[in-house]
Amino acid sequence: MGPGIGRIPTRPIHGKGVEMADLGSITLFQAVRKRLNWLGQRQEVLAQNIANADTPKYRASDLKPYNFEELLRREGSQLNMAATGANHLAGRQKRIRDYASEQGKQFETAPGGNNVVLEEQMAKIGETGTNYKMTTKLYRKHLGMIKIALGRGQ
Repeated sequence: MGPGIGRIPTRPIHGKGVEMADLGSITLFQAVRKRLNWLGQRQEVLAQNIANADTPKYRASDLKPYNFEELLRREGSQLNMAATGANHLAGRQKRIRDYASEQGKQFETAPGGNNVVLEEQMAKIGETGTNYKMTTKLYRKHLGMIKIALGRGQ
């Protein structure tokens, strides 16, 4: 997340100014961030498929479906070390490219061996865009609920 995103101001303590609470440490917001990363990566893979629609012997690929239940199971059983000092290492951050890809079942193959079906790829891009909008709305709703709980309005 960018600067200031995922952080909400907490109440000032003894006139020392405003502190920031990191929402990235909340499991729900971590799941939303991972979902957005997965959607971004999928968009890249689908764009690459479309760009290679005329490349001979190119095989279309897609990411493995995002399994929310599996993510929660893994996150619940994983303990991460906290980096509390400037010299502490935060550990390995998951890169976007860490999501596995798979070769889908293709029913059409061009004479040159290319199996990219543009209509199928465009439908997947539309689905990915819709899921991205839904996920960002979910993020905003939960952020709004936290603000209400802190007494900061809607």
